[in-house]
Amino acid sequence: MKLKYSKYILLVTGMAFIASACNKFVDINTDPNNPTTAQLSLLLPSTEVSMAANMYKLNSGTSTFMQHMVSSADLSRYQQQGTSFDESWDGFYSQTLNDLESIISSGTAQEEWGYVAVAKIEKAYLVSLMVDMWGDIPYSQAEKGQQTVSPPLDKGAEIYDSVLTLIEDALKDAGKVTASGLVPSSADMIYSGAKNSWIALANSLKLKLYNQIRLVDPARSTTAIQALISNPATLIGGTTNTNSTDYTFRFGSAQNPNNRHPWHRSEYQSAKNFYMCQSFVDLLFNNDDPRLRYFIYRQNATAGLNNSTNSNGYYGRNPGDGTAAPADLNRRSTFGVYPAGGLYDNAPINNIPDTYSYLTNAGATSGLKVVATSDGTGAGVIPLLTNAMVKLIRAEAALALNTGDDARQNFADGVTAHVTSVSTYGAANGGVALSPSTINGFVNKLLTAYDAADAVGKMNMVMTQKYIACYGNGMEAYNDYRRTALPVLRTPLSPLNAFPLRLYYSQTELSANTSLGENAGALQIAQQTTPVFWDK
Repeated sequence: MKLKYSKYILLVTGMAFIASACNKFVDINTDPNNPTTAQLSLLLPSTEVSMAANMYKLNSGTSTFMQHMVSSADLSRYQQQGTSFDESWDGFYSQTLNDLESIISSGTAQEEWGYVAVAKIEKAYLVSLMVDMWGDIPYSQAEKGQQTVSPPLDKGAEIYDSVLTLIEDALKDAGKVTASGLVPSSADMIYSGAKNSWIALANSLKLKLYNQIRLVDPARSTTAIQALISNPATLIGGTTNTNSTDYTFRFGSAQNPNNRHPWHRSEYQSAKNFYMCQSFVDLLFNNDDPRLRYFIYRQNATAGLNNSTNSNGYYGRNPGDGTAAPADLNRRSTFGVYPAGGLYDNAPINNIPDTYSYLTNAGATSGLKVVATSDGTGAGVIPLLTNAMVKLIRAEAALALNTGDDARQNFADGVTAHVTSVSTYGAANGGVALSPSTINGFVNKLLTAYDAADAVGKMNMVMTQKYIACYGNGMEAYNDYRRTALPVLRTPLSPLNAFPLRLYYSQTELSANTSLGENAGALQIAQQTTPVFWDK
């Protein structure tokens, strides 16, 4: 990946040198076929692509911390390196944020307020996410080119305030656009330019951030959240509990060039690198959760933990297992149809309890196979901020802050939204849709348990369902766990370190950024045990 960034920089530098030389050779009018600045309509979608692409290591690593799957034995044992998340860090700064700054600057000069609004919202999402992951990061002096080549770290709390102001600025910019589209549909891979959808994202991001800081400033969070939920039509999901405004990046199904979901590329199109985490598999299986067939695909009907041959095919790896992997590439479970665009598991499961109503063998008539390049579409998704997440955030805030919202209804709506989203996506990608009665029955089963629980139990149920709804987005689950310690994770078998409270900085940053001083090594080590500002 470092070579990729070097080529990118060399290409841009080379183009600038050639342009300079040509200007000295002859003075001509500007050539309209060779613009000196990137077109906004091309630059905006490139930021959406680069943000999703650069999330690969970040998403996989945090998903490992959160026991959704196992991308690295070291990370499963809580051992970070300076290279663990360097590709995400370096890519966000050198590509995504750099291009977003160009859009904001050029768009403002051209009074293209729709582009400016979208770029500011995307920047707010990404910068707040980076604070959540790394804590203090370069911000106020970053993305200034040669003016500041070693930007200092800004405090996470101060960056959050700046981000919230940036969102308000974006909403004002969006208000200057009278059309229903902020930008042409072809220039926006997320919402096809739809103004109302971007506004819903902006308000939902505010909701997320204010809920995130509820432990350090509960009064501020309560007031802000009450204002946001007073007009639910302006949030993702609206008043009809629709998933149509989910902030989701959608990968393609093409192989040349390959734009499939990176987890599909890893597990279906090359030698397998990941394990499914046994604790997550067990959580779904033991709770009669029909989403298991969409999330996990079994390659073998009787494989089990430790490569046994007398289980039910749900063969993963326990968190913190540092033993060498056996010869099990064709037996271990892998990613299913959601979110990676793999296969839907419609084969019989040999030890489902008779008492189960939703994870059943009804209609399960398919066989299993070792996955291959041609299996699945690869047109997976990253659920960045969805209707289900918004509803469960509202439920959490109602329980924790007494916002006046209906925690029970939001809990039900959140689960309904997620199960419906998974089912709809699965059916569109080779799977089978769940019937409305199955979805309603599953939600009602959870509501019965919710009604019987005390306040602590209700919060546990909300955060457990949020944890499941974040499958495919380990970053958000990692945020929730550090704030609430829920759901309770399985104890790793042989941890090498404490649970990481922040991610390690890119080693490239530590080596090149002179503003960090001579204590860069100590700064790095402290990341493991230093809470992010909102984590009390």
